[in-house]
Formats: sequence, C-alpha cells, structure tokens
Amino acid sequence: MLLAGAALLGYARWTRGLEEADAALAAGRLEQAIAGYDRAEARFERTPAAKQLFRREYARASRNRLWALYQMKRYDDAIAAAERAPAEANPFFWSGCACFIKAKVEEKPEARIGWLARAEEQFRKAVDTTPDDWDTKFNFELTTRLLAELRKQPKTPPTQLMQLLRPPTTGSKVQRRVG
Repeated sequence: MLLAGAALLGYARWTRGLEEADAALAAGRLEQAIAGYDRAEARFERTPAAKQLFRREYARASRNRLWALYQMKRYDDAIAAAERAPAEANPFFWSGCACFIKAKVEEKPEARIGWLARAEEQFRKAVDTTPDDWDTKFNFELTTRLLAELRKQPKTPPTQLMQLLRPPTTGSKVQRRVG
C-alpha cells in the first residue's frame, strides 16, 4: 500500500504542470497553456522513460499544444512541433492544417503549390494513421482536389482559391424557389 501510495503521489506531482496547462487551455488562456505544455514536454524529453510510462499524458500534452499553436495562428511553430510529436497526438493532421493555411495566404504560385502539396502529404499520413477520422478524410480530399485544380490554374489569386473547387456553371443562373 505504501509503495502504491508513493507511486500515485509521484504521478500526481509529475502531471501537475500538465493539469495546469489543461486548465489554462480550457479557460482560453492559450499562451499560458502553450507555455505549460512546453514545460511538460521538456520534462518528458529529460526523462525518456516517462514517455513510455506516461504515454497518454505525453500524447495529450503534444496534441493540446499543437491545437493551441494552430488556434493562435502560429503555423510555423505548429509544423515544427508536429515533427517531434508522437503519433498518438495526430501530428500529421495539425501539420496538414497549418500547411493548408500557409498555402491559402501565399502570394507566389510555386510556393502555394508547394505548401498545398505538403499539406496533402501530411493529410495522407494522417488518414493512414487515423482512417476512421472523417475530418481528416475530408481535409485530405479537399486538399487533393484543390491541388489538382491549382496545378491546372497556378495563377489563381489566393483570395479565389476555394472557388476552384466549385463546378463551372453553364448557361443561365438557376433560379431559387422561395416558399
């Protein structure tokens, strides 16, 4: 009993910083949450055995950090963090999302296609990792279709990218029925 109690106390002490980061995230204090997750991940990096012992907590810290970085529009940081994150944190999804946003705002056609190709690659890996996730499948399909259309019309301005996915209308406008 004493050993079990000591183990539980050690576990609670180890994960206290992670709990504080989760609370900051839930309260919408994203900067504070990211700082907390950074400290938690640094602690895991200093103790590699802890990554195995507390695998769920390590994945949760990485996943929540990626989400917070994405929400704060720190896309380069999210991409870099995804490269180090465990597979359980779904890093390919977040990296794909960040690459997609970078493609949407990129002015240079070649760079835009490059970012979109990278997003497609990341979403493909995410689908392989989590084949039942519909959000991932949708993002992969959307990115694949957009990239194919963009390769046909590379000079499309960033503000009109999503219009490439709309089917061309032929003839006159279809009137909507009201009532």
